[in-house]
Amino acid sequence: MGPYLIGVIVPFVLTLLVRNSKNGKKRGEPTAVGGEPGYAVRNKLFTSPMESAWQGISTLAELFEHSCKKHHKKRYLGTRRLITSEMEASGDGRSFEKLHLGEYEWLTYGKAFEMVCNFASGLANLGHKRDERVAIFADTRVEWFIALQGCFRRNVTVVTIYASLGQEALCHSLNETEVTTVICGKGELKKLLDISGQLRTVKHVICMDDIPSHPSLNQASSSWTITSFKDIEQLGKENPVGADLPVSADTAVIMYTSGSTGLPKGVMMTHGNILATVSSVMTIIPRLSDKDVYLAYLPLAHILELAAENIVVAVGASLGYGSPLTLTDTSNKIKRGTKGDASMLGPTILAAVPAILDRVRDGVCKKVDATGGISKKLFDLAYARRLSAINGSWFGAWGLERLLWNFLVFRKIRAILGSRVRFLLSGGAPLSGNTQRFINICIGAPIGQGYGLTETCAGATFTEYDDTSVGRVGPPIPCSVVKLIDWPEGGYSANDSPMPRGEIVVGGPNVTLGYFNNDEKTKEVYKVDEKGMRWFYTGDIGRFHADGCLEIIDRKKDIVKLQHGEYVSLGKVEAALVGSAYVDIIVLHADSFYSYCVALVVASQSALEDWAQKQGITYADFSELCQKEEAVKEVLGSLVKVGKAARLEKFEIPTKIKLLSEPWTPDTGLVTAALKIKRDAIRKAFSEDLAQLYS
Repeated sequence: MGPYLIGVIVPFVLTLLVRNSKNGKKRGEPTAVGGEPGYAVRNKLFTSPMESAWQGISTLAELFEHSCKKHHKKRYLGTRRLITSEMEASGDGRSFEKLHLGEYEWLTYGKAFEMVCNFASGLANLGHKRDERVAIFADTRVEWFIALQGCFRRNVTVVTIYASLGQEALCHSLNETEVTTVICGKGELKKLLDISGQLRTVKHVICMDDIPSHPSLNQASSSWTITSFKDIEQLGKENPVGADLPVSADTAVIMYTSGSTGLPKGVMMTHGNILATVSSVMTIIPRLSDKDVYLAYLPLAHILELAAENIVVAVGASLGYGSPLTLTDTSNKIKRGTKGDASMLGPTILAAVPAILDRVRDGVCKKVDATGGISKKLFDLAYARRLSAINGSWFGAWGLERLLWNFLVFRKIRAILGSRVRFLLSGGAPLSGNTQRFINICIGAPIGQGYGLTETCAGATFTEYDDTSVGRVGPPIPCSVVKLIDWPEGGYSANDSPMPRGEIVVGGPNVTLGYFNNDEKTKEVYKVDEKGMRWFYTGDIGRFHADGCLEIIDRKKDIVKLQHGEYVSLGKVEAALVGSAYVDIIVLHADSFYSYCVALVVASQSALEDWAQKQGITYADFSELCQKEEAVKEVLGSLVKVGKAARLEKFEIPTKIKLLSEPWTPDTGLVTAALKIKRDAIRKAFSEDLAQLYS
């Protein structure tokens, strides 16, 4: 009996045995709070906001020391050994770096704590004072986290800066916070040297790598000391200095947002703020323990990753570092035949932003479609059966049928992320229902989709592992209370039926102090109520379901009124239209002087080229294909189809589009490090194209 026949008969027999019932679990419940009137919900299991999960621990420095002493012999931080690096030419004449990476090499918790203590002492011996600030300007790696914890042991506030930040924003961040010491990699050191004349307060630069040669090095070294990370560690080892530990209310981090609108703002976070989120999320991830393995590749300058890595510390788990460009066996920087980070590490826990999960889904779907035949039929059958099981139509979500499909169909897909992933955390942007279901089915793991902001230390709500619904972001986490307040201009009210709707306001110990050196903006969006609870006004619009779970439905800033009075929510429409197979990124544009919308579409090269091949369309390169009228017409038709299926109004679907062939990365300045679109920057960069679309 062939596998296809087994795949048909066995599930049919199993479904006759038992049905699966939906879980009607109550996850959040209404609560009385102070401040502006609205509809407030708290986590059902916690009557008051959680501050710390550990008695006697109120700072990240105390948590780190406690865990390192408890797990001192366990493996902790892992980095892959670089075997070779070479340039490889592509078909279009461009060259790309390809890496051959070896096994992970590990530090124990005990060794990591020793390095942190040495670095802290070295920083003091360098002459850095407690009331001066350090900036970490580098990609995610072992030295980043060691430096962070080293600063915490001296109660030094750390300014976090994305490695992809442009010169103007970089200067702004360093000068505004009057940073005196910058810790960076060799690539970031070159960026610093290029703007050395514009930095007013920098005295010391600590390079995580061997110090490279650079024309500006001698000139900069007259005003800076440039030292290697290893030398600072050695200096501290030879001249130990006692710890000067912070308290909960001390500012741990000034985290600069990725600047989706204008210059980035520095959000001031206390140790207590971050610890509240860490403590809360720990209670939500199922069976989290020191047996888990976490793959770290997102920017540590993003609160999602910084919180996640502190959660790893808290339970004594292992953490292996990677990068988005070496994540899988087919990632851009991985040499053919070499294993990606996920395959080599075999993580059990993974954090991701939706853009990365979308790429995994698209890659698998394209490969399945290209294979065709019985393999595609079996995949489609397996996917449909598992989807029915998860949606509660038939038994099989966790039973024998699931094991069968995993063995026959999904085993190879699971291997993309190392075969052992049991739980994923997603944040930073909305996750589409299609991608969520794909991960549930093909990777075989639940996704905890979180909602939060830098201003709330990534914490507000989080979906629980047994919640199989899509499109929602869960109940409030234990440290947060979430309130919906009326927004009359948008037509949303906390008294709406059947679900309360309104602007999302987050309260609790995770709500940060405000924006550095920006009292006006702080007073605009932060409030303290009569009971002393601090609230942050997010500008997002949500609604609460009957079980206490939140759904994000709109954003105040994204709403544009068209010529005839119709309101268009740009983000809502973009979230629907990105479901087209031809779309990598879509940016909707609406103008109050017109009655219709237009869009910029970064096209999916593989999907559009596959269509062109089937149509017999010839072209010199992808850029030429994107300019062809037939291609524009095909993509626009797809958007109309997807828009209608999503029940968008006619005026919400773009009438005209511009196809773009070049992908957008953080280096282009058009998306943030978390891959969110920078609407203002895009509008300026493509002003002529937008004007032509309206002409």
